[in-house]
Amino acid sequence: MKTIANLLISVVVAVWIVAIAIISVQNATPVSLKFLSFQSIQIPVGLVLAFSAALGVIGIAVLQPLWGLADSERDNRYEDDAEFFVDDEDF
Repeated sequence: MKTIANLLISVVVAVWIVAIAIISVQNATPVSLKFLSFQSIQIPVGLVLAFSAALGVIGIAVLQPLWGLADSERDNRYEDDAEFFVDDEDF
């Protein structure tokens, strides 16, 4: 089952990479990004998309272990609650 999940993830990533490549070839017009008072140099739309996708992948890779830590803390809290609710009939 894990092999199928890895295969599907690989297919999705490959499709996104191909889509970004096609869009970057079709849209070679330079654009400039503006955020508040900051403005970037003019770069092609494809590079903007590639940088955005790479930033998203890196962000998820960094945040995913943190979500795992939060889940493990929540699981530990439930285990402590399980000890509190003990049925007296078993003793």
